[in-house]
Amino acid sequence: MAHVSYRVRKETGKFVFDVRIGGCRVRPQTNLKATKANERLVEGLAKKMNAEIEVGTFDIEKYFPNSDAAKKVATYLAESDAKACPSASQLLELPSFEDFCLQWFEENEARWRRATRRFYRSLLDKHLIPALGDKVISDITREDLITLRTLLAKVKSRNGISTLSNRTVNSVMTLLKTIMDEAAYRFQITKVTERIQKLRISKTKVQPFTLKEVFAIADSIHEDYRDYILVRFFTGMRPSELHGLTWDKIDFYRKEIVVDITLNVADMEEDDTKTDSSQRVIDMNPLVSDALQRQKQRFGRVSHYVFCNSTGGPIDTKNFQCRIWNPVLESLGLMIRRPYQTRHTAATLWLSSGENPEWIARQMGHSSTQMLFTIYSRWVPNLTRRDGSAFEAMLQTNGFIGEQEVAL
Repeated sequence: MAHVSYRVRKETGKFVFDVRIGGCRVRPQTNLKATKANERLVEGLAKKMNAEIEVGTFDIEKYFPNSDAAKKVATYLAESDAKACPSASQLLELPSFEDFCLQWFEENEARWRRATRRFYRSLLDKHLIPALGDKVISDITREDLITLRTLLAKVKSRNGISTLSNRTVNSVMTLLKTIMDEAAYRFQITKVTERIQKLRISKTKVQPFTLKEVFAIADSIHEDYRDYILVRFFTGMRPSELHGLTWDKIDFYRKEIVVDITLNVADMEEDDTKTDSSQRVIDMNPLVSDALQRQKQRFGRVSHYVFCNSTGGPIDTKNFQCRIWNPVLESLGLMIRRPYQTRHTAATLWLSSGENPEWIARQMGHSSTQMLFTIYSRWVPNLTRRDGSAFEAMLQTNGFIGEQEVAL
């Protein structure tokens, strides 16, 4: 006589099998909680084991490897000279959250950009694995996820003063949802990520400079950084794009800058741009062209990077902000803000001058004009132009470039 059944153990709230083979009876435990989804899984396994027992192919070691139950049954079957052959198993030996995370990361890292891999690994190591790493993947509940979200909102950021931004918390939770949904599909366990809302993210804070302030900054900044800051203000390039810019990407004849790589100064690794649309060709207006010509004359033989420090290496963002940028703003009586506002300034100046939004979107590396109207709506006038000539006309009107330069 042989039979396999199952039940829920009251002490743990998890399924336990009851396996009877002849005069041998064992009750192997599982890590599966008593849910409808897990019950379907357990029921199917019980049917499968009963079918294998009927035809004499049942091997409990394959279902419960290295367990006392398996050893007891194996001994009984050996003494009874019963047949045993391999069968599908290890479905009940579910991994810990940490083990599954590392496996999932290894399976997917080849399809990510280097920056994405670095970002995901940081979220795993800093937040997810410390919080949930020891738990069996099937034991993680929706309540665990909500509790984690609450705790993340209270974690101190790198400055030790403020807490993690809602954007960062949402990034952590989105990554967690991706991992848990994959585990639910792979192991047929309950999906626990449904109806977990994201935290509200405030609208991007745009604090651009006026044209007058831009030139006041350029005139006050150290001469080694004047051309650097002009190019930042009048191309709208991201810091990582500008710091990774090399001379072979500059075409003075066509007045174009090719943007196709970024540079992470922290580890000196080059990477692809933030998105596919970020790979673009930027039109140089006369101010940018002149600044780059001067930069090449001064530093062209020092480094293959367009903008570099005294040793030929790329400019360090944090060092620039603390030692160069902030003191200049303070000396001019301007509100202290991140250097990234140079990008917002470029967008708002182009919009205010009446440039075509599609041209601006291409310059900024946006896939569409939607972000322009979402973030910079207050700076959008009636737009009819298609190129950069309207902006150059505004520069001429304000006396920052001459008529001959516009004609060229």
